[in-house]
Amino acid sequence: MELARHRLVWLSDAGWQALLPQAPDGPSRQCLAHWAREHLPLVVTRQSPDDASLAVGLAMPARWGRRKLGLRVAREHLMYCGGFPAAADVATMLPAAARMPWRALCAELGRLGVSPRVHGSHGWQKLTRLRYLRPGSDIDLHIAVDSDTLADRVATLLQLGTGVAGPRLDGELLFPDGAAIAWREWLQLREGRVREVLVKRLDGVALETL
Repeated sequence: MELARHRLVWLSDAGWQALLPQAPDGPSRQCLAHWAREHLPLVVTRQSPDDASLAVGLAMPARWGRRKLGLRVAREHLMYCGGFPAAADVATMLPAAARMPWRALCAELGRLGVSPRVHGSHGWQKLTRLRYLRPGSDIDLHIAVDSDTLADRVATLLQLGTGVAGPRLDGELLFPDGAAIAWREWLQLREGRVREVLVKRLDGVALETL
């Protein structure tokens, strides 16, 4: 089963039974119990090379205090994996005036051959139907790109869409080697405004010169 940043995993019933005791307090226990009942996914988080188990997590919704919860699960309890919602699928969650520009931006990205997905508050709310959004919540995108040239085109398009497509656009470009770079930082690097960027990988985070 391929593991990567922003990858979602679904657990077996045995996996949930093993996971529930890891809840540190009452709200997190209630949240995890809901996740188990509804067969909701967890997201792959930063991995430790010294631990054979899988590090996973979830963002708790408003009902249980909006915290991030980190957990560990044995890999044999994974049933299948998948991705966060496609960007176009969250259009109806945006303010009415932003929906057509958002769909237009998603179509332009599609013409570049990429498939943007939405994590963060919009992604979790779409997946779970629980309340995550606040007024002015950012849209957090992640977009897989297969070359520097494509990354340039995607980042430029996102820059043009910022402010036009509604909420602030945050997010990362995901490169084939597993590196994830914020699209704004990528633009700064390519324009020569910075020499290093923060690169996130499955096993760590570091400032790198590219």
